[in-house]
Amino acid sequence: MLSSSVPPTRPQPTPPVSALAGVVFDDLLRRLRENERHVDEPWLRGVYELAQDAHQGQVRRSGEPYISHPLAVAYLLADLKFDQICVAVGLLHDVLEDTGTDRAAVAERFGPELAELVDGVSKIGRHSYVRRDEAQAETYRKLVLASAKDLRVIVVKLVDRLHNMQTLEHMSGDARRRISRETLEIYAPIAHRLGMSRIRGDLEDLAFYHLYPHQFGELQTKLKEKVAVGEEATRRIRDQLARALGEAHLDCEISHRVKAYFSIWRKLLRQGIDISELYDYLAFRVITGSVRDCYAALGVVHQSWRPLPGRFKDYIAVPKPNLYQSLHTTVVGELGTPFEIQIRTHEMDVLAEEGIAAHWRYKEGKLEATEADRDIIWLRHLLEWQQDVPDPRAFLKTLKIDLYPDEVYVFTPKGEVMSFPRGATSLDFAYRVHTELGHHCAGARVSGRLVPLRTPLKNGDIVEILTNPNREPSQDWLSIVVTPRARSKIRNFLNAKQKHRAIEIGRALLEKELRRHRLNFKKALELDRFQQVLREEGLSSADDLLSRIGFGKTQVRYLMRRVLSEEELARADEAPGPLRRAVSKILPFGDSPVTVRGEGDMLAFLARCCKPLPGDEIVGYVTRGRGVSVHSTDCPNVRNLLYHPEREIEVGWSRADSGRYEVALAIEADDQPGVLARLTEAITRLDSNIRHLDAQTHELGRATIQVVVEVRNRRHLEKLRRELGRLSGIVSVRRRIAAGEGPVAADAP
Repeated sequence: MLSSSVPPTRPQPTPPVSALAGVVFDDLLRRLRENERHVDEPWLRGVYELAQDAHQGQVRRSGEPYISHPLAVAYLLADLKFDQICVAVGLLHDVLEDTGTDRAAVAERFGPELAELVDGVSKIGRHSYVRRDEAQAETYRKLVLASAKDLRVIVVKLVDRLHNMQTLEHMSGDARRRISRETLEIYAPIAHRLGMSRIRGDLEDLAFYHLYPHQFGELQTKLKEKVAVGEEATRRIRDQLARALGEAHLDCEISHRVKAYFSIWRKLLRQGIDISELYDYLAFRVITGSVRDCYAALGVVHQSWRPLPGRFKDYIAVPKPNLYQSLHTTVVGELGTPFEIQIRTHEMDVLAEEGIAAHWRYKEGKLEATEADRDIIWLRHLLEWQQDVPDPRAFLKTLKIDLYPDEVYVFTPKGEVMSFPRGATSLDFAYRVHTELGHHCAGARVSGRLVPLRTPLKNGDIVEILTNPNREPSQDWLSIVVTPRARSKIRNFLNAKQKHRAIEIGRALLEKELRRHRLNFKKALELDRFQQVLREEGLSSADDLLSRIGFGKTQVRYLMRRVLSEEELARADEAPGPLRRAVSKILPFGDSPVTVRGEGDMLAFLARCCKPLPGDEIVGYVTRGRGVSVHSTDCPNVRNLLYHPEREIEVGWSRADSGRYEVALAIEADDQPGVLARLTEAITRLDSNIRHLDAQTHELGRATIQVVVEVRNRRHLEKLRRELGRLSGIVSVRRRIAAGEGPVAADAP
């Protein structure tokens, strides 16, 4: 008889941050006055009434009136001690996007400053022909541009995201995961870059709570138990620290806190340990009255406890790019357990918690990106290189890379400190100083000795760049640099060089075709019909047209059909050449299911790596001499091709399900008799054909089946997956896309 046992229940997590509830307009006024901010009550009340009228009848997923969200965002901004303009932006941040109100109406009633800020936090409208990733990327680009003019834009956006994360439980599971991932990838790192550690910690913990609820619940429970057990030891450390500092006649404030859940979880994963093996989950904070007292307190701490080698960091002498300043040291306690102590002044503590919000108050409301602002130097650099990255998705990819720096600090020969992401090289340093210095970089002397350009920089290095006027960037340099600025400058140089070469090739091809029609090249370009083609294609010059021909994005024959009349075309010999006839036998031009929009009979073929189906969203990339390679937009190789946005071309499906397409499926199944028979029978019943099948069993009673089947389109594939997933013994069925396979390597420059 089987014993009945109740499986252990998982701990139910509680949200790490509570949402504001029941905020009314009078709460905003009171909070602004408590923080000694100027309030024009009639003006601000008018803003509130506009928001209330605009959102009238709208409700949130929770069932609350929608106005509760702008009120909560505005209150959080008032709590951060921002002025009434910023609070007003919080009240109106959704009116342009979600209501019929336009920017002109806001400007007319409340002035152009408020209208510009509200427009800056609004998303880019998504049209039917714009993919989600393009709209998202363009929104971030717009946010950067608006924030460079006034950083209140990005602060409002962060606070808006914080309140949305606090109320995320009312969204569907897929939406919660998507929004939480976006928060971890974009918003939390931006908050970190702006020094807003409190908001960053809340965003990370809330995203952790929604993305991994089981892991969050287990960590939350175990951490509470660990804190309760160590409460007496924590009190003794605090008392000993207070006594030692008092004996040294240092007037200090002492506090302690448990580190953020996400920070602890990331550390456990990185070190591969369990929570029971983690000791430095507590951080003691010592707040002093001056910088001199910070170093004096550090001496007292190191006399009282043994410091761990390599765990001392002086962010006062060398601040982080986001203005953060503090002394960090890890020492060993009585029982051999390490704990961390952070030492800083009152001003440093406020800046560490609130970052740019605190700096706002010190600068009396002026947050323009000027040369003197060390705290927003990152945003100025972001603004510079975004102008060099025309494709919004390439910009978003580079932004995500730049948001995760592990900084190293190096010195110029004049003693100026520069920070770089971990892994940066002398070439990154050269491009940071000046673009031309980077272009002509021939070598580097680091701390007095010559090193290869790809040598990673280390903290404290003194870097001197050696130049050669004949040296130019090469494709290999892209594998040496890690900073977005250096990468974009090198790519711009290479693209300009490639474009020059493409113009030469395009000119040769066009001249050859014009000779067939007995036309002069220079006179032909002056024809009205040629100029009309330039206008229709949105091209500014003949060189742009020639470069498109040279890159293979415009076919000369197709161009001539748009320029010449039927009679003029009939005069030329239209018999296909031997190369065209040979290619047609292998890859017939008229038999492709895909068309290159606006490019006539340009050859297109389906990429072997992702094998897109009719119904998939697709994107084309011009290869060298092989036509257009067509990929599914979620193909892993597309991420690599985004580094070459000039080669992207618009494609579409030319016909419906008139053919058969091979698709690879990865099927996880229980290792039991009859599974394979049921699987093959179902595939045949669903009007599909098996081209290849491979099955392997595992020790844990599972089997992996790799099968290649023929389907008509995406709808046919989804029906096949759905029906196979319902079979007895089938655990999962997923479409397999092989990253790195297919023609991508051959397409790469």
